[in-house]
Parts: sequence; structure tokens; C-alpha cells
Amino acid sequence: MDKSDAKYKSYSFKFKLHAVTMYLNEQLGYRKVAKRMGIKDPKRVRIWVKNYQQYGEEGLKERRGKTISSKRGRPRKKPLTVEEENRKLKAENEFLKKLIALKRR
Repeated sequence: MDKSDAKYKSYSFKFKLHAVTMYLNEQLGYRKVAKRMGIKDPKRVRIWVKNYQQYGEEGLKERRGKTISSKRGRPRKKPLTVEEENRKLKAENEFLKKLIALKRR
């Protein structure tokens, strides 16, 4: 396998929108649109068309890296033990003490 095949390619919003409109307006198939636009996998065009039909232009925008809720990170599978919770609270307490001391300066 070539090194260039191993990397993922990202496409701009305008590029995706152009491919989708080409599919919808020109009545071309996924393969023809992919070939004309230089996209290796025609399934990518199908996904864009599906997202566009379901969500409109918002469906073509990049959503990776954006959190939906205020809770970040992976949720814990098991709760903290009493000792772990105690260590965590002590660390938070020390951090807040240092922060208050810095603000007083």
C-alpha cells in the first residue's frame, strides 16, 4: 500500500456542496461525480448527499472536534474509590489556594 493511500483526505465545505449539487442537478451517479471531482471512494459522495438531504448545508460542515455537551471526555466506567476521590478533592483544593494567592498579588 502506498503512503498516500494511508492518509485521510479532508474536503472543504464548498467542495462537498459542489459534488452534491452536481449529483442532484446534473442527474449523475455517485461514481461519475466521484470520478469528475477526483474522489477515490464514491461512497463518500453518497454520504454527503444523504447528509445534505437530511440536514441541509449543515450536514456538510465539519463536526469533528466539537463537543456537543459541557461534559468533556469519556465518562468513567467505574466510580472513584474513597481514596481516589479524597486525592482529587485535595488536589483541587490546593489548586484553588494557589489561584487565590496569585490573584491577591
